[in-house]
Amino acid sequence: MNDADPTDVRGVTVRGDSDGTPVVFVHGATLTRSQWLPQAAAMDGIRAVAFDLPGHGERADEPFRFERALDLLDRVIDEAAGGRAVVVGLSLGGYLATSYAARSPEKVEALVISGSSANPTGLLGVLTRVAGAVTRLASRSGLVRRAYGALWKRALKRFDLRDDHRRAIADAGFYLRPFGEAGRDLAGRDFRAEFGRYPGPALVLNGEGDALSRRGEAAHAAATTDARVEVLDDAGHTCNLHRAAAYTEAVERFYREAAPAEVGRGGR
Repeated sequence: MNDADPTDVRGVTVRGDSDGTPVVFVHGATLTRSQWLPQAAAMDGIRAVAFDLPGHGERADEPFRFERALDLLDRVIDEAAGGRAVVVGLSLGGYLATSYAARSPEKVEALVISGSSANPTGLLGVLTRVAGAVTRLASRSGLVRRAYGALWKRALKRFDLRDDHRRAIADAGFYLRPFGEAGRDLAGRDFRAEFGRYPGPALVLNGEGDALSRRGEAAHAAATTDARVEVLDDAGHTCNLHRAAAYTEAVERFYREAAPAEVGRGGR
Protein backbone atom coordinates (compact mmCIF):
# COMPACT_ATOMS: atom_id res chain seq x y z
CA MET A 1 0.00 0.00 0.00
CA ASN A 2 1.12 3.55 -0.62
CA ASP A 3 1.49 6.11 2.14
CA ALA A 4 -0.72 9.15 1.58
CA ASP A 5 0.92 12.37 0.49
CA PRO A 6 -0.32 14.98 2.99
CA THR A 7 -0.90 17.43 0.14
CA ASP A 8 -2.80 14.91 -2.02
CA VAL A 9 -6.49 15.75 -2.32
CA ARG A 10 -7.35 13.72 -5.42
CA GLY A 11 -10.81 12.24 -5.66
CA VAL A 12 -12.66 15.46 -4.82
CA THR A 13 -15.72 16.78 -6.65
CA VAL A 14 -17.11 20.29 -6.22
CA ARG A 15 -20.53 21.03 -7.68
CA GLY A 16 -23.12 23.75 -7.58
CA ASP A 17 -22.89 27.46 -6.79
CA SER A 18 -19.26 28.50 -6.38
CA ASP A 19 -20.39 31.24 -3.99
CA GLY A 20 -22.94 29.08 -2.20
CA THR A 21 -22.93 27.67 1.30
CA PRO A 22 -20.17 25.03 1.48
CA VAL A 23 -21.54 21.59 2.37
CA VAL A 24 -18.98 18.79 2.66
CA PHE A 25 -20.37 15.27 2.30
CA VAL A 26 -18.52 12.28 3.81
CA HIS A 27 -19.49 8.90 2.35
CA GLY A 28 -19.91 5.55 4.07
CA ALA A 29 -17.63 2.53 4.01
CA THR A 30 -17.48 0.55 0.73
CA LEU A 31 -19.07 3.39 -1.31
CA THR A 32 -17.43 6.49 -2.83
CA ARG A 33 -18.11 10.19 -3.19
CA SER A 34 -20.66 9.27 -5.88
CA GLN A 35 -22.98 8.27 -3.00
CA TRP A 36 -23.84 11.96 -2.65
CA LEU A 37 -24.75 12.68 -6.27
CA PRO A 38 -28.52 12.81 -5.51
CA GLN A 39 -27.96 15.49 -2.88
CA ALA A 40 -25.34 17.51 -4.76
CA ALA A 41 -27.59 17.68 -7.82
CA ALA A 42 -30.71 18.75 -5.95
CA MET A 43 -29.67 21.26 -3.28
CA ASP A 44 -30.03 24.86 -4.39
CA GLY A 45 -27.58 27.62 -3.54
CA ILE A 46 -24.82 25.42 -2.13
CA ARG A 47 -21.27 24.49 -2.98
CA ALA A 48 -21.41 20.70 -2.64
CA VAL A 49 -18.07 19.06 -1.91
CA ALA A 50 -17.67 15.28 -1.89
CA PHE A 51 -14.46 13.27 -1.72
CA ASP A 52 -13.20 9.70 -1.67
CA LEU A 53 -12.00 8.38 1.67
CA PRO A 54 -8.78 6.37 1.86
CA GLY A 55 -9.34 2.87 0.49
CA HIS A 56 -12.21 3.96 -1.77
CA GLY A 57 -12.60 5.22 -5.33
CA GLU A 58 -9.61 7.22 -6.52
CA ARG A 59 -7.87 6.50 -3.22
CA ALA A 60 -8.35 2.72 -3.39
CA ASP A 61 -4.57 2.20 -3.34
CA GLU A 62 -4.41 3.45 0.27
CA PRO A 63 -5.31 1.57 3.44
CA PHE A 64 -8.09 3.09 5.49
CA ARG A 65 -6.91 4.67 8.72
CA PHE A 66 -9.26 6.79 10.79
CA GLU A 67 -6.78 9.54 11.65
CA ARG A 68 -5.60 9.72 8.04
CA ALA A 69 -9.21 10.15 6.96
CA LEU A 70 -9.68 12.95 9.50
CA ASP A 71 -6.62 14.73 8.13
CA LEU A 72 -7.98 14.35 4.60
CA LEU A 73 -11.35 15.81 5.64
CA ASP A 74 -9.51 18.77 7.16
CA ARG A 75 -7.60 19.39 3.92
CA VAL A 76 -10.77 19.15 1.85
CA ILE A 77 -12.55 21.67 4.07
CA ASP A 78 -9.61 24.06 3.87
CA GLU A 79 -9.01 23.76 0.13
CA ALA A 80 -12.49 23.18 -1.33
CA ALA A 81 -14.80 24.81 1.21
CA GLY A 82 -12.89 27.89 2.29
CA GLY A 83 -12.06 26.59 5.76
CA ARG A 84 -15.57 26.18 7.20
CA ALA A 85 -18.59 24.13 6.10
CA VAL A 86 -21.75 22.31 7.00
CA VAL A 87 -20.53 18.70 7.31
CA VAL A 88 -22.82 15.78 6.42
CA GLY A 89 -21.72 12.19 7.01
CA LEU A 90 -23.35 8.79 6.72
CA SER A 91 -22.28 5.60 8.50
CA LEU A 92 -18.47 5.64 8.59
CA GLY A 93 -18.70 9.18 7.21
CA GLY A 94 -20.90 10.18 10.13
CA TYR A 95 -18.39 8.87 12.65
CA LEU A 96 -15.62 10.77 10.89
CA ALA A 97 -17.74 13.92 10.80
CA THR A 98 -18.44 13.54 14.52
CA SER A 99 -14.77 13.23 15.45
CA TYR A 100 -13.83 16.09 13.16
CA ALA A 101 -16.50 18.39 14.64
CA ALA A 102 -15.26 17.58 18.14
CA ARG A 103 -11.65 18.23 17.13
CA SER A 104 -12.19 21.33 14.95
CA PRO A 105 -15.56 22.88 15.87
CA GLU A 106 -14.48 26.26 14.51
CA LYS A 107 -14.50 24.72 11.01
CA VAL A 108 -17.95 23.11 11.25
CA GLU A 109 -20.91 25.42 10.68
CA ALA A 110 -23.40 22.64 11.42
CA LEU A 111 -23.26 18.84 11.60
CA VAL A 112 -25.52 16.14 10.12
CA ILE A 113 -24.92 12.46 10.88
CA SER A 114 -26.87 9.47 9.58
CA GLY A 115 -26.46 5.82 10.53
CA SER A 116 -23.83 6.88 13.06
CA SER A 117 -25.64 7.10 16.41
CA ALA A 118 -24.79 3.57 17.55
CA ASN A 119 -21.83 3.97 19.90
CA PRO A 120 -19.22 1.20 19.30
CA THR A 121 -18.21 0.79 22.95
CA GLY A 122 -18.69 -2.13 25.34
CA LEU A 123 -20.26 -5.20 23.74
CA LEU A 124 -20.98 -3.31 20.52
CA GLY A 125 -17.31 -2.38 20.36
CA VAL A 126 -16.34 -6.04 20.63
CA LEU A 127 -18.82 -6.99 17.91
CA THR A 128 -17.51 -4.17 15.71
CA ARG A 129 -13.96 -5.44 16.13
CA VAL A 130 -15.00 -9.01 15.27
CA ALA A 131 -17.02 -7.90 12.25
CA GLY A 132 -14.04 -5.89 11.03
CA ALA A 133 -11.70 -8.87 11.34
CA VAL A 134 -14.12 -11.17 9.49
CA THR A 135 -14.59 -8.60 6.72
CA ARG A 136 -10.85 -8.08 6.29
CA LEU A 137 -10.42 -11.81 5.87
CA ALA A 138 -13.38 -12.19 3.50
CA SER A 139 -12.30 -9.25 1.35
CA ARG A 140 -9.17 -11.15 0.29
CA SER A 141 -11.38 -13.30 -1.92
CA GLY A 142 -12.12 -11.95 -5.37
CA LEU A 143 -15.29 -14.03 -5.44
CA VAL A 144 -16.54 -12.40 -2.24
CA ARG A 145 -15.72 -8.92 -3.52
CA ARG A 146 -17.56 -9.54 -6.79
CA ALA A 147 -20.57 -10.96 -4.95
CA TYR A 148 -20.66 -7.92 -2.68
CA GLY A 149 -20.59 -5.58 -5.66
CA ALA A 150 -23.39 -7.56 -7.35
CA LEU A 151 -25.54 -7.24 -4.22
CA TRP A 152 -25.09 -3.49 -4.23
CA LYS A 153 -25.94 -3.21 -7.92
CA ARG A 154 -29.17 -5.11 -7.35
CA ALA A 155 -29.99 -2.92 -4.36
CA LEU A 156 -29.46 0.26 -6.37
CA LYS A 157 -32.16 -0.82 -8.80
CA ARG A 158 -34.70 -0.72 -5.98
CA PHE A 159 -33.87 2.82 -4.90
CA ASP A 160 -35.67 5.86 -6.25
CA LEU A 161 -32.67 7.32 -8.05
CA ARG A 162 -32.00 8.93 -11.40
CA ASP A 163 -30.58 6.43 -13.87
CA ASP A 164 -27.37 8.42 -14.35
CA HIS A 165 -26.80 8.58 -10.60
CA ARG A 166 -27.43 4.86 -10.26
CA ARG A 167 -24.91 4.12 -13.01
CA ALA A 168 -22.32 6.50 -11.59
CA ILE A 169 -22.53 4.93 -8.12
CA ALA A 170 -22.17 1.44 -9.60
CA ASP A 171 -19.36 2.44 -11.95
CA ALA A 172 -17.36 3.97 -9.07
CA GLY A 173 -17.16 0.51 -7.50
CA PHE A 174 -17.67 -1.01 -4.06
CA TYR A 175 -14.76 -1.42 -1.66
CA LEU A 176 -15.13 -4.14 0.94
CA ARG A 177 -11.62 -4.14 2.43
CA PRO A 178 -11.82 -0.67 4.04
CA PHE A 179 -15.05 -1.71 5.77
CA GLY A 180 -12.98 -4.18 7.76
CA GLU A 181 -10.18 -1.70 8.31
CA ALA A 182 -12.66 0.87 9.58
CA GLY A 183 -14.17 -1.63 12.02
CA ARG A 184 -10.78 -2.04 13.65
CA ASP A 185 -10.44 1.74 14.05
CA LEU A 186 -13.98 2.43 15.25
CA ALA A 187 -14.21 -0.32 17.86
CA GLY A 188 -14.04 1.04 21.41
CA ARG A 189 -14.09 4.71 20.42
CA ASP A 190 -16.64 6.79 22.35
CA PHE A 191 -18.30 8.75 19.56
CA ARG A 192 -21.15 9.82 21.83
CA ALA A 193 -18.70 11.73 24.00
CA GLU A 194 -17.16 13.28 20.89
CA PHE A 195 -20.60 14.24 19.58
CA GLY A 196 -21.25 15.93 22.92
CA ARG A 197 -18.11 18.05 22.58
CA TYR A 198 -19.35 19.72 19.40
CA PRO A 199 -21.03 22.97 20.50
CA GLY A 200 -22.80 23.83 17.25
CA PRO A 201 -26.17 22.77 15.79
CA ALA A 202 -26.45 19.08 14.92
CA LEU A 203 -28.99 16.80 13.28
CA VAL A 204 -29.21 13.04 13.80
CA LEU A 205 -31.00 11.92 10.62
CA ASN A 206 -31.68 8.18 10.45
CA GLY A 207 -33.71 5.85 8.31
CA GLU A 208 -36.73 4.30 10.01
CA GLY A 209 -35.42 0.80 9.40
CA ASP A 210 -31.88 1.40 10.71
CA ALA A 211 -32.54 -0.45 13.97
CA LEU A 212 -29.03 -0.27 15.40
CA SER A 213 -28.59 3.47 14.87
CA ARG A 214 -32.13 4.24 15.98
CA ARG A 215 -31.59 2.51 19.33
CA GLY A 216 -28.91 5.06 20.17
CA GLU A 217 -30.26 8.18 18.51
CA ALA A 218 -32.03 9.71 21.53
CA ALA A 219 -29.02 9.22 23.82
CA HIS A 220 -26.76 10.58 21.11
CA ALA A 221 -28.81 13.75 20.68
CA ALA A 222 -29.05 14.18 24.45
CA ALA A 223 -25.26 14.18 24.73
CA THR A 224 -25.08 17.75 23.45
CA THR A 225 -27.10 20.93 23.92
CA ASP A 226 -28.07 21.73 20.33
CA ALA A 227 -29.11 18.56 18.52
CA ARG A 228 -32.33 17.07 17.27
CA VAL A 229 -33.42 13.79 15.74
CA GLU A 230 -35.33 13.25 12.50
CA VAL A 231 -36.39 9.90 11.05
CA LEU A 232 -37.05 9.16 7.38
CA ASP A 233 -39.94 6.75 6.83
CA ASP A 234 -39.40 3.69 4.64
CA ALA A 235 -35.61 4.05 4.66
CA GLY A 236 -32.79 1.94 6.01
CA HIS A 237 -29.17 2.51 6.92
CA THR A 238 -28.15 4.12 3.62
CA CYS A 239 -31.06 6.51 3.86
CA ASN A 240 -29.64 9.16 1.52
CA LEU A 241 -30.07 6.63 -1.31
CA HIS A 242 -33.20 4.82 -0.11
CA ARG A 243 -35.16 8.09 -0.03
CA ALA A 244 -32.89 10.55 -1.77
CA ALA A 245 -35.38 13.40 -2.18
CA ALA A 246 -36.62 13.25 1.42
CA TYR A 247 -33.06 13.11 2.72
CA THR A 248 -32.06 16.10 0.63
CA GLU A 249 -35.05 18.10 1.87
CA ALA A 250 -34.24 17.31 5.50
CA VAL A 251 -30.59 18.35 5.16
CA GLU A 252 -31.42 21.49 3.21
CA ARG A 253 -34.06 22.53 5.76
CA PHE A 254 -31.67 21.94 8.63
CA TYR A 255 -28.72 23.86 7.23
CA ARG A 256 -30.96 26.80 6.32
CA GLU A 257 -32.25 26.88 9.90
CA ALA A 258 -28.84 26.26 11.46
CA ALA A 259 -26.87 28.82 9.47
CA PRO A 260 -29.38 31.40 8.17
CA ALA A 261 -26.85 34.25 8.03
CA GLU A 262 -24.45 32.11 6.04
CA VAL A 263 -27.14 31.03 3.59
CA GLY A 264 -28.49 34.54 3.27
CA ARG A 265 -25.22 35.94 2.02
CA GLY A 266 -24.61 33.05 -0.37
CA GLY A 267 -21.67 31.47 1.40
CA ARG A 268 -18.17 32.66 2.01
